[in-house]
Amino acid sequence: MADKANRYSAISPERWTARKTAGVSNTGIVTSQHYAAAEAGAKVLADGGNAVDAAVTAAFTLQTVEPWMTSLMACGYMLVNQPDGQVEVVEFTGRVPAKFDPEIYRADPTRKTFIGHPSSVNDANSKGFSAACVPGCVAGFAEALERFGSISFSQALQPAIERAAKGIWVDWHTTLAIALAEADLREDPGTRQIFLPDGTPPEPGSWLPLKALHATLTELAKSGPAAFYKGAIGARLSADIVKGGGCVSRDDLANYKPLHYSARAMAFGGKTIHVAGETSAGTRLFDALEHFESHRGKGPVGPEFFVAMAQACWHAFDAHRVRLLPTENDPKSSTTQVNAVDKEGRMVAITFTLLNRFGARALSPDTGILCNNGMSWFDPRPNRANSLRAGAYAPSNMCPIAITDEEGSFAVLGAAGGNQIVPALAQLSAMLVMAGLDVEEAGNRPRMSTGASRDIIANVDMTAAEIAALEAISAVKPMQQAVYPRPFAAPGLIGRRGSSFVGMPDTTYPAAFAATAENS
Repeated sequence: MADKANRYSAISPERWTARKTAGVSNTGIVTSQHYAAAEAGAKVLADGGNAVDAAVTAAFTLQTVEPWMTSLMACGYMLVNQPDGQVEVVEFTGRVPAKFDPEIYRADPTRKTFIGHPSSVNDANSKGFSAACVPGCVAGFAEALERFGSISFSQALQPAIERAAKGIWVDWHTTLAIALAEADLREDPGTRQIFLPDGTPPEPGSWLPLKALHATLTELAKSGPAAFYKGAIGARLSADIVKGGGCVSRDDLANYKPLHYSARAMAFGGKTIHVAGETSAGTRLFDALEHFESHRGKGPVGPEFFVAMAQACWHAFDAHRVRLLPTENDPKSSTTQVNAVDKEGRMVAITFTLLNRFGARALSPDTGILCNNGMSWFDPRPNRANSLRAGAYAPSNMCPIAITDEEGSFAVLGAAGGNQIVPALAQLSAMLVMAGLDVEEAGNRPRMSTGASRDIIANVDMTAAEIAALEAISAVKPMQQAVYPRPFAAPGLIGRRGSSFVGMPDTTYPAAFAATAENS
């Protein structure tokens, strides 16, 4: 251990142990990357709502506490893991507008977006209103509540409305997030006014008003989701986007529909893994888990576990998969994760995003809504698997997971982190299923990450034997798990523990939390 400490002391400047306390409950848990959202969801459970109600409420609340992660223009997936083990998907991924000028999005061969595709000339596909694609979360959450929920759409919005009325309370992490995007936020009048009120990132302890967003959320709760897609909110939002050079029209909003279908499934270690459709990273995850089971199978977490998992991830990241999904390796993504479970054992996982931190860094002044920069999901070059084409659904690395067994729902999990998502979730799934770890133990377990390059990033808190085993098969870069930069994915998990449930938030997001219905 002394030799290991000497080797890694220079890259371990933060002298603490990064762990989070699990939430344990018989009646329900919500995990989120911010405690305010988790607590809002848990209050819904305490008041008699189910896991879908709680997860949607938490998801809506997040935009008022971590706006760099999500807004009403977010896109993603929801998995609903019913108590009997049936798993259904509500997919609300972004879509390319029906009409756009290809010349505006012409590829600049000298530069790439953080996704890995070429940048468009003048960054049209990654920054500003031109980068916005048709959003899905409002329709997706409304669809989920209608199909599976027990509270109204308006009720799910109430905590977000209450927080928007107060504004965003700035802590040090908020200051950091704004500072990291300061140059781009400064270019847009809407984002500059809210996030740089005195011309600089706000000091911790201050408040950022959200007057326009509060009015929009209030109107949305009163008029319903149709107001966003076919009514006054959508009209104002589209007008701001088009005025700013974007192409999301009122017809694009009116024609948007989320997808609802049964999850795809594969057997794994005596349980079943369920994922979303082909636009998600589910196929890549299946490839990794299938390879791991056939080459390693059941056994404890240790050197052999991580070697087999690295090789499984390399297999899954082979070129034919890389061409179908983005290859983002940059910590600038804004994906976030919400999980929930209710007293009946219904479990929900939502993974959703603006894509970049603060999305397009462009804010609709009439609505207070931050735009996504979903056009970056698509390749501006023609005749590619992910080429920019009218009406296309966005492919992504998002990959919420549901796990079932003969007793029904067993666990749900998901993560933020671009290309780091599949390696993290593959390891966590194998820890739960193949190694028999508890959710709390798995969530706190140091991991590695690897992908198409075959280089390995190893958490310095892994054992010396584990790191040495990885060094024997590839180049290894040891890194400390930290708030920033973020070398590993940020997962959240919920699962069964005997007759109770246990939830784990990400261990490095400062505000991440597992809130229980009992303590709400």
